Amino acid sequence: MKIFIVEDDTWYGEILEYHVSLNPDYEVKRFENGKSLLAALHQKPDVITLDYTLPDVSCEKLIKEIKSFNQDIPLVVVSGQEDVSTAVNLLKEGIYDYIVKDDDTKDRLWVTLKNLKEKVNLKEELNHLREEVKEKYDFSNILKGNSGAIQRVFRLMEKSAKTNITVSVTGETGTGKELVAKAIHYNSPRNKKPLVAVNVSAIPNELIESELFGHEKGAFTGANARRIGKFEEAHKGTIFLDEIGEMDINMQAKLLRVLQEREVTRVGGNTSVKVDVRVIVATHRNLADEVKKGNFREDLFYRLLGFPIELPPLRERDNDVLLLAKFFLDDFAKENKLGKISFSAEAKEKLKRYPFPGNIRELKAVIELAAVMCSEGLIVDEDISFRASNAVSDFLTEEMTLKDYNNRIIKSFLKRYDNNVLKVADKLDIGKSTIYRLLQEQKEA
Repeated sequence: MKIFIVEDDTWYGEILEYHVSLNPDYEVKRFENGKSLLAALHQKPDVITLDYTLPDVSCEKLIKEIKSFNQDIPLVVVSGQEDVSTAVNLLKEGIYDYIVKDDDTKDRLWVTLKNLKEKVNLKEELNHLREEVKEKYDFSNILKGNSGAIQRVFRLMEKSAKTNITVSVTGETGTGKELVAKAIHYNSPRNKKPLVAVNVSAIPNELIESELFGHEKGAFTGANARRIGKFEEAHKGTIFLDEIGEMDINMQAKLLRVLQEREVTRVGGNTSVKVDVRVIVATHRNLADEVKKGNFREDLFYRLLGFPIELPPLRERDNDVLLLAKFFLDDFAKENKLGKISFSAEAKEKLKRYPFPGNIRELKAVIELAAVMCSEGLIVDEDISFRASNAVSDFLTEEMTLKDYNNRIIKSFLKRYDNNVLKVADKLDIGKSTIYRLLQEQKEA
């Protein structure tokens, strides 16, 4: 961490410089006046300590000069004045700390710099994570493919990310609609604010209003405290409403009002709360058809249509199936330390012939199973099984409620991952509480 010390008393400045330099992580430079400091700001110090009384410039003026150069540099004033009003005024000007010169100055400065170092490290880590997220959700990384169909999607995603226009993503199940929403958010000007994802189909009708808009304490049985909703969570960021076509018609009217007014009223409350959110919705349904059937409000349909992006099914993406298959195979082999694995020519032909009704999600499952089944680092056509897909089809023909389907899927994943709740929550992209609730219900049954 680079620290600049500004102190016109040479003897005292040398003491501070020596004491701070005892930490090998600190690079310290000392200045005896404000002019020399300002000339060195281009060296980008992480922290500046300022003597309150300097021979050439007032402390207040120097603070303004530094802030105009870079308002994020933490400033610590070390002063011989114990006047409380002076300290308060300087803190209002944006300094980080005010330390009075006495016998404890060196120790207090040491503690302050230690706290600032932790803050700088956290900021650097946060910036690093943001860069990682940005790279992870680069359009060409999140959706692999060279086909004309997917390249068109890339261009649409790029255009939509530049503005706050509502985006509606459509496509068959398994085509990657949520990944598109994430890519748009993390490449938009709102990328430093939250992306809040809500699967509308997974929330019971009686709870969805509270989930989206929040509730006040005592609004209903079990509402023991105020809770903000997903729209408030997404303030200044993006809210992603997945499977919007499953929303109850009565709830659609309430959502329309929120989108028009840009404000929410918590359940049980009377006060409106302004929200600034970018909206992305997704559905596998044809909403225009749902409007004709009377299942979806026409006014909400036009409000949500915004910038439409339709994801092509895998069967319409030419040779992208082989590109994606190699990507999933390399990723799975690396994660599980399986070494290099490749496909035989017959295996590639088998993949190209299959229509993949489950799209990318199904392809990923098929490839991971083949990687486990193969021998000597080569996947042959016998290693590629689509029986899991048939099992899915049989599974979907059973008459069950949506909750039963969800519970069976969660149980299956718990069995696959040895009841590792965190792993299953990550794989299914659901909250841990959902899994714990299911386990509790099983226990009580």
